[in-house]
Amino acid sequence: MLEKLRSAFDEMVVYKDLQKVFIFSSLKLPSFMRDWLIKNFADEEGHFEPDEINRFVHQYMPTPEEWQRIKSELVCDGKTVKLFAQIGINIDTKTSEVNFSLPKFHLKPSETVVDPYVWDKCKDELLTGTEVWGMIELGYRYPNGKSQKPNGKITLENFKNFCPYDVDLEYYKDARADFTPDEWIDVVLGAIDYNPAGYKGDGAWTSKMTMLSRILPFVEPRLNLVELAPKGTGKSYVYGQVSRYGWLADGGQITRAKLFYDIQREAEGLICWNDFVVIDEVQKFQFGNDGEMSSILKGYLENGVFRVGNHKGAAEAGLILSGNIAMTTMNEDGYGNMFRELPESFHESALVDRFHGFIKGWKIPRMTDDLKVCGWALNSEYFTSILHLLRRDTLSRGVVDELIELPRDSDTRDTMAIKRIATAYMKLLFPHVRKPDEITALEFDRYCFRPAKEMRRVIKYQLGLLDPAEFGGKEIPKLEIRDRLCKKVS
Repeated sequence: MLEKLRSAFDEMVVYKDLQKVFIFSSLKLPSFMRDWLIKNFADEEGHFEPDEINRFVHQYMPTPEEWQRIKSELVCDGKTVKLFAQIGINIDTKTSEVNFSLPKFHLKPSETVVDPYVWDKCKDELLTGTEVWGMIELGYRYPNGKSQKPNGKITLENFKNFCPYDVDLEYYKDARADFTPDEWIDVVLGAIDYNPAGYKGDGAWTSKMTMLSRILPFVEPRLNLVELAPKGTGKSYVYGQVSRYGWLADGGQITRAKLFYDIQREAEGLICWNDFVVIDEVQKFQFGNDGEMSSILKGYLENGVFRVGNHKGAAEAGLILSGNIAMTTMNEDGYGNMFRELPESFHESALVDRFHGFIKGWKIPRMTDDLKVCGWALNSEYFTSILHLLRRDTLSRGVVDELIELPRDSDTRDTMAIKRIATAYMKLLFPHVRKPDEITALEFDRYCFRPAKEMRRVIKYQLGLLDPAEFGGKEIPKLEIRDRLCKKVS
C-alpha cells in the first residue's frame, strides 16, 4: 500500500517516526506544525538533521516569554523581526484600517497596523482563514505628534503562508478511489499519527473505527459527541494536537463569555472561531452560572444559534464532551450508567438528547509505542485541511438522505443524529462517492450506517437512565437502507 499512497499523494506524504523523533516532544509542537517542519527539512528518504530543526525553532518560533525581547528589538532598536506564528486579521469598518493580532503573544489589533501597500501584497495569503500560520515580518511605526495617527504601532511588513502545497479537494476525492475501505482506514490512521499495525487481535477493526469516530467532528459541522473512556487512550492528543481548526478546553471552569460571547468585550467565543470545541476532563468541569449555560447550550446544540444579551450568534462548531470514568462503569454494549460521574449540568435529559452520538472510548487500546506511527503517512496539516474543506461539501449528505429510508413516526432527533453521523463517516471514508450507485449497500452499512446507529443507541439508552419517565424503554428508529439505489456487487 505504501507505493499506492506515495503515488497517489506524492508531496503530501511525509515520513513520521514518533518513537524516535524525540525533538518534537521536547519542543511541544502540534502534529500539523511538526509535519511542516519535516517536509521542509527532510530528504527524499524522510531523513533530517534534528539540529537544523532545533535551530529554526529557536530562531523563528519564540516563546511568549520572549515577547518583551522582541518588542525591545522592534521599538527600542528599530529592527525588523521575522517569526513563525499564527496571525489573525481585523478590518475596522469605521476607520478602514487593517490591523492584526498574534494570539500566542497576546498582541491585540489595537496595537498594530497593516499599511495599504503591505495589505495589497499579502492579503490573498492572509485571508485564507480567520487565523493562519506563516512567516511574519514585523516592524514598528513610531509615534508622530503631528500625524493624524499619532500612536506608535507594530507593523506587518511581510507575510508568507506556511502551507507548502495546494489543497485540491477534488484531487483528494479522486485519489481515494484507488484504495479499498480498509486500506483507507489505515491511511487515515497514519494521517492522525497512529500506526494501523499496532491494532491487533479480533477487535482490531472495531478499535480502529472507534478511534476514527473521534475525528468525525473534524469533517462534519455541528456534530456533537460524548466520549467517556479510561485514561491513557490518547483523547487529548487527537483533539488538541492533530488539527489547527479545533480547540481543546482542558480543566477548570469555562464561562459563557469564553465559549459563546463576551458582552463586555463585544467578542464572540470559541464556538464561533473553531470547527470543534472539546471540553476535556468534563467530569471536573464547572460552568459559570449553570442555568444560563444550560439554556444557551441547548439552543446551540439544537440549531447552531445562541443568544447572549442582545447578541444573536450562529456557528458551525461541534461540541465534544470528553472525560475519564471508572472501568467498572463501562461494559461491552454501553449499558452502564455512565453519566452519573459527570457534573449535574449533564444529568438533564433535554441537554443530553441534543448530543448526536456516544464514543465507546474503552474500545480504544491504551496508548503504547506500537500504536505510534512509524513510516510514510499523509501529512497531518494537509489531511486536516482537507477535512476542513469537506465540512462544506454537501454531496455526502445527499447520498445519505437517499440511502436511508425512515419509518413513519420516527423520532426526529434520532433520525437526524444518525444521518449526521453517517454523513461524517461518508466524508471521512468515502469522500469520492458522489451518488448512491457508487457505494455498495454492504459498504454503506458496515462503515457508515451501522456505526452511526450504535453511537446514537448508547445516547438513547443513557437518556432512559437519566429520565425513565420520558425515555425509559425507548429505542432508536428501525431505519433501513434503500439498497436498490446502491452499487451492485459484481
